[in-house]
Amino acid sequence: MAYHQFTNETGEQYGSFETFFYYDVLPKTQHRLGDRGWYWHACQPGCLPEGDLSGPFETEQDAIKDATEFV
Repeated sequence: MAYHQFTNETGEQYGSFETFFYYDVLPKTQHRLGDRGWYWHACQPGCLPEGDLSGPFETEQDAIKDATEFV
């Protein structure tokens, strides 16, 4: 799990998002995740997520790229 900053076109940082890898060990009835892979969601460190999950992605870099292109 890692936190990253959103950055706008002028380079200003605001908000953050978290990336993490899910191993698909829980029955799907017990979580809101999908398949095994990398995910991201908007989240401030120490706080609950602020939006829907995006993923799964094959690599963490793919998840980060999707998060930063999303903005």
